[in-house]
Amino acid sequence: MCLNYSQGVCDLHTHSIYSDGTLSPEQLVIKAKEVGVRALALTDHNTVDGIQPFLTAGKNFGVETVAGVEITCDYNGKELHVVALFIQDCLMDMQKFLEIPKIRKEENNKLLADNLIKNGYDVDYAKIKAQTVGSINRVHFANELIKKGYIKSVKEGFDTILSEKAGLYVPAPRLTAFEVIDFIKSKNAVAVLAHPMLDLTEQELFEFLPQAKEHGLDAIEVRYSRYSESTQEFCEKTAKRFGVLMSGGSDFHGENKPDIMLGAGEGNLKVPYEFLEQLRARKTSKI
Repeated sequence: MCLNYSQGVCDLHTHSIYSDGTLSPEQLVIKAKEVGVRALALTDHNTVDGIQPFLTAGKNFGVETVAGVEITCDYNGKELHVVALFIQDCLMDMQKFLEIPKIRKEENNKLLADNLIKNGYDVDYAKIKAQTVGSINRVHFANELIKKGYIKSVKEGFDTILSEKAGLYVPAPRLTAFEVIDFIKSKNAVAVLAHPMLDLTEQELFEFLPQAKEHGLDAIEVRYSRYSESTQEFCEKTAKRFGVLMSGGSDFHGENKPDIMLGAGEGNLKVPYEFLEQLRARKTSKI
């Protein structure tokens, strides 16, 4: 696929301390400037609490910032993530919408803490909450387990103690993917299916996209840190086949994913600025 990088690169999928990243929104913006990322989207999990300081930092440091959020949802029993971009004009409405999964997540966190304690793991959920700026998820439990010496890395925790297969972590009831897309489009924001090939098979993606388009899905992430060259090529062809736009991002989390670099993923990621231009045009056109 021939793309023009003369306008620079962007990163449309990143996380801050307000979800499970380790950098503040301001630090994210400063880092983007340092590594030459022209435009940056903050897409914390199920929260918009970091958006205002993020947008302010963008103005202060001369980096184009895009207000976003990554919303966890369900499709046929599978967990999907849908990214909403250009939500700066509907932050209060988005915050209200996210109260539903927020309440469910809090109950889910308490259950996970209880299950860990019952199985001999010394965790203090009150302490985890006191040390966390934004929303709490399994990464924060993983970091607590690392401190206590039960595991050596976040990845190890997700592969073992904190995996669904281990039975201690039980996912909270989720909004459906179509509910999420409907809401995003009702606010004239842009809806992007995040990292589809991490969550769906090729056949499942082919079945999902026509339905999602009916609800207003705008794009899928075709450039992503964990994609092989063949997966990236497949996603680009799929976007064209189903008539959706392309997006991409590193899914940067700072030290919680130390192998992922802002703007560059595992080293070879390049998301052209023209992706952002096309997504912005979709919002402006109100299609």
